[in-house]
Amino acid sequence: MRIFTDPVNIGDKYIAINDKGDIKHMIKVMRLREGDRVDVSDSARWEYETEIDQISEDEVLLRILDKQAFAREPEVKVTLFQGVPKAGKMETIIQKCVELGVHAITPVFMERTVVVEKGNFGKKLERWQKVADEAVKQCRRGLIPEIKDQLRFREMVSQLGNFDLVLFPYENESGYSIKDCLRNLSSKPASVAIIIGPEGGFADSEAELLDEAGAVRVTLGKTILRTETAGMAALAMTMYELEL
Repeated sequence: MRIFTDPVNIGDKYIAINDKGDIKHMIKVMRLREGDRVDVSDSARWEYETEIDQISEDEVLLRILDKQAFAREPEVKVTLFQGVPKAGKMETIIQKCVELGVHAITPVFMERTVVVEKGNFGKKLERWQKVADEAVKQCRRGLIPEIKDQLRFREMVSQLGNFDLVLFPYENESGYSIKDCLRNLSSKPASVAIIIGPEGGFADSEAELLDEAGAVRVTLGKTILRTETAGMAALAMTMYELEL
């Protein structure tokens, strides 16, 4: 299993795990014992191979066996701006995109978003962050992707200048693919934004604003993908071209 802990808990020879949730998971769920191996990430740069030295209800002490820089984190940082979908689709989007290597996910309220903000969105964000936390432990990445606060469409557009490349998969684009775009780059971008519309797609006015902001219209193929599929597909294509 993989544990994420603050660097302050990591010493030269030992790592102290004192988070109650992690301890419970290790003892009650995984049934780990002294001598068992545990992977640990400091959520910043380093990952550790450790062995359980001592176990108590208040602390698990891990002896460091090996220390390495992150091996499974993509070099390019991809942020997914996802038009807020209906029902439980967002959890699936988060889980699978975390497994594929996304750096951050921001839910965006767009013109054709069906979901209505009723003032309780903070609870959804907390739940979605837990989904990301669990997904990253499963695939043993070094960092936990952040589920950021929701934005309105124009707020999102104002942030796009912070990225080296902005990809805009659009159902009305047919001739220019993500592959075409990425293989024509003169250098590898450090940061990429991918913008995915909600169930109803993008309004014409939104597409125009993205064009003005410098986003690159691309197609994901000959078929029209559901919103919960489009982000995963675009991310997988991007990671294939830039990381593999």
